[in-house]
Amino acid sequence: MKADKKLYRQLRGLSCEQLWNAEVTRFDRALPKERLERVAVIRAVGVVFAGQGTKEQRAAVRAWLRGLLQDPAEKIRRYAMTALPKIGAGKGAEKELLSLLQTTTVEREKKFLGRALDKIGGAATLEVVTGTPGLLPQTEQKVRASLARKEQPSAIRMEQVFPCFPNFRIHLRCRRGLEGIVREEVQAFIAKCGKFQLVDVHAGVVAITPITPFSLTEIYSMRCFATVGFVLGTVRNSSGAEFVEGMAAVIASPLARNLLTTFTEGSLRYRLDFVGKGHQRGAVRDVVNRAYALCPEILNDARGAPWAMEVYATASGQTIELRPKFAPDPRLGYRTDDVDAASHPPLAACMARLAGRFGDEIVWDPFCGSGLELIESALLGGVKKILGTDVSPEAIAIAQANVAAAKLQDVSSQLVCGDFRDHAKIAGLGPASVTLIITNPPLGRRVRVPNLRGLFAELFTVAADVLKPGGRLVFANPMRIEPNNSVLKLKYREIVDLGGFDCRLEVYEKLLPGGSFQGLEKVTTPFSKPWKNQRRA
Repeated sequence: MKADKKLYRQLRGLSCEQLWNAEVTRFDRALPKERLERVAVIRAVGVVFAGQGTKEQRAAVRAWLRGLLQDPAEKIRRYAMTALPKIGAGKGAEKELLSLLQTTTVEREKKFLGRALDKIGGAATLEVVTGTPGLLPQTEQKVRASLARKEQPSAIRMEQVFPCFPNFRIHLRCRRGLEGIVREEVQAFIAKCGKFQLVDVHAGVVAITPITPFSLTEIYSMRCFATVGFVLGTVRNSSGAEFVEGMAAVIASPLARNLLTTFTEGSLRYRLDFVGKGHQRGAVRDVVNRAYALCPEILNDARGAPWAMEVYATASGQTIELRPKFAPDPRLGYRTDDVDAASHPPLAACMARLAGRFGDEIVWDPFCGSGLELIESALLGGVKKILGTDVSPEAIAIAQANVAAAKLQDVSSQLVCGDFRDHAKIAGLGPASVTLIITNPPLGRRVRVPNLRGLFAELFTVAADVLKPGGRLVFANPMRIEPNNSVLKLKYREIVDLGGFDCRLEVYEKLLPGGSFQGLEKVTTPFSKPWKNQRRA
């Protein structure tokens, strides 16, 4: 096996012509012993020609591989059936694989035949494996899912209304540290429509339960959460057949079937994912095969499924949530394009909500990127004008396209390529001209900044000059740095997980003459404890 891998690594670097004219010719002319020693040629041919070969070359390789399916050596047949799907195989190859499946007595070969048919199988494969119960249960489900993907394309139905189920929980997931803002938005939504009750709030999750029928459109009218998960059930920690049976029963449960049927147009397909635990291929295979046996109408499909079944480890066991997989998120129809190191959209929505509203806001983002913070601020209402600056002409062009796509009503926009430190040269950015600065500046991770501390010190200085008395600065701060100017006072600070590192979401307010606060009309989350009482990032 080690020799096979070593030879494969050597051959993988060759061109199509070198492989075909030299290595394949040598393999075909070799005696049986040498052919087995050089069987890695087959694997290399499948990989190299899949990526580089012309249509004519791949056709020749396909014919060669189909011929190898009749080789007397099981190892050579196995390598050929593994390589075939990489370059595309039609009904002829499928027929030959099925013929071999019905004649072989080697269990290992059956397993590899199943893997090949998983990828290229069609109606003929489905007829064979369905007609022989227990032959290849995983192949049966995968082929059925592949056919359903082509014949019954799936779409998520936003407007369809789902009836109430007793004790049914919905998890609105967000970045850790944003729970308070999500909770406040949920409470405002409940006060307006009365369709849900707030159940629980913990790290990264706000849990609600419906008290009347609801639609996905209603849930997605809230903008601050990242994803929504319908809690299907929890399986206590166990192993082996007990674990598989418990997981499969939840996936095939009446609640799961009703949710999928209500919210899906077309085939009911999902992908199973053990969150934070890697691929877990063995566990996934066993669980989805058993779930298919319990409910054949629900199909596991790793390719383009509209739903994810996500497994989260909890104190009480393994909790399974059903999550709609939108691309793009229906709340972000305005995002025509993005820039490197752009904001996480729900973070932008949370920042906009955290800022509160005075009315007739003039909002500036000094590092506007693709414009998410500005757009989310305007979508909340009460904004008269948005201004954005960025040193990247590409970012400004993208922000302009996104702002246009957002179709903001009664909001003027001004997007300028330039350094925020040169704000005095930009019309509308003079002293005491802006009511809100909202920004997610470069944090020094994906975009390197030579003097990050100096950049944030200058941001504080500029904010103290440009903000009107009572104006706010809302931004993500990756450093333990505060303004030297006493005119800016901290009103809010919370540690937020920005995807692998902690940052501080902060709100500063510019004092009124006399040193008093104007106070926000609406503060969306309780102010955090003093900095010294918070854990260090």
